[in-house]
Amino acid sequence: MWFRRDLRLADNPALVAAVEAARADGHEVVGLYVLDDVLWSRAGTNRLAYLRASLAALDEAMGGALAVRRGDAADVLPGVLREAGAREVHVAASHEPYGRRRDERVRSALAALDVPLVATGSAYAVSPGRLRTRAGSPYQVFTPFRSAWLEHGWRAPAPRPRSIGWASLPGEELPDPPPTDATLPTAGEHAARRRWHEFLADGLAGYDQRRDRPDVDGTSAMSVHLRWGEIHPRTMLADLAVAVGEGVPADDVASFRSELAWREFHADVLHHSPGARTRSLRTVVPPDAWTVGPQAEAWFDAWARGRTGYPFVDAGMRQLLATGWMHNRVRMVVASFLVKDLHVRWQRGAEHFMAHLVDGDVSQNQLNWQWVAGTGHDAAPYFRIFNPVTQGAKFDPDGRYVRRWVPELRDIEGGRVHEPWKLDTPPAGYPAPLVDHRHERQVSLDDFQRARAGR
Repeated sequence: MWFRRDLRLADNPALVAAVEAARADGHEVVGLYVLDDVLWSRAGTNRLAYLRASLAALDEAMGGALAVRRGDAADVLPGVLREAGAREVHVAASHEPYGRRRDERVRSALAALDVPLVATGSAYAVSPGRLRTRAGSPYQVFTPFRSAWLEHGWRAPAPRPRSIGWASLPGEELPDPPPTDATLPTAGEHAARRRWHEFLADGLAGYDQRRDRPDVDGTSAMSVHLRWGEIHPRTMLADLAVAVGEGVPADDVASFRSELAWREFHADVLHHSPGARTRSLRTVVPPDAWTVGPQAEAWFDAWARGRTGYPFVDAGMRQLLATGWMHNRVRMVVASFLVKDLHVRWQRGAEHFMAHLVDGDVSQNQLNWQWVAGTGHDAAPYFRIFNPVTQGAKFDPDGRYVRRWVPELRDIEGGRVHEPWKLDTPPAGYPAPLVDHRHERQVSLDDFQRARAGR
């Protein structure tokens, strides 16, 4: 069993298939994780630290039987097969661009040994690439995708094997990631299920009303556990169906289920358009619309450090640095500010997010950035530009979120915290607004019109 983005034992169809194959032959199962040097070098410090903790939790759940090997999977797998005498390699299918290329190389390497790479299930309720429009083309609009996704449905969660005979195979010590100052959530399947059950009990009812409020505990914060496969979305969807029967308002369940559908929509888009990882799917402004040179670097640095002078934006950026996570509503606001107020390409922001987010996932991160930038499929129109002041006033009306993450503003009471430049005495140590939002908004709209006119 080659674990990748499924660091759990429950509801893991690939693991079930591996256990069944082993039992049929009277064999044991080798549990393997390949620490890919390419992915290790690309991942941010927070993700590396979390991965290490999640692997440690999986190893403990396996009674210490997880074998970790470092290197290129196409080289590692044949060596493990010879060492263990294994006849099959079981995995959950990968759909991200690098994972698909890696698996093709591994499949070729295993074919030379007459060993199949058996893919069962994926990280999604409905695997990317499965749903098509009536015309046979991939979906490009979310709402019909969600309708097809709901109509297609998904299987019940796979039962956890009652007993697994793990083979003992030497592994390697997990390398220590670079140190991080961020306070990360507890990793592992047990932590994922505990958090999910807490949310079902105390957070699902009222979710539709509270999910956009960063000043309250209104979201599930399950994105981290989903990203590492410590829980499967199918498990969550099954529990949501039960919640409806137990009296949780249907609107709250439907709202949460739609968030899972967005996750699967973005994975489907990247499956069909792997270039979307780095390239805009649509061009919305002329090439000369972007800030360049020292000005771009200075503005980007201020944004990244949470020093733009717009409290709601700065609170989000500082939350990211402190925790490796950011509230979804705030992610949209800070992304809009970078692209449409500072006129910095979305790729710079996406790269910064991936360097810090614990839940950094290629399809979700890149396509969400493209949604805000107006360049993706079914994206927000480019002329939809978030006002950082009104967004803060609406979704953090008393300023609690801002005061939590921007200590320079903690003595400002109520909603006045969103416009500190209007105070008689500006707060010490906090910068003036980096740009004038009204002016930069008009610049973006003019750029958009120039593109439409072909200039």
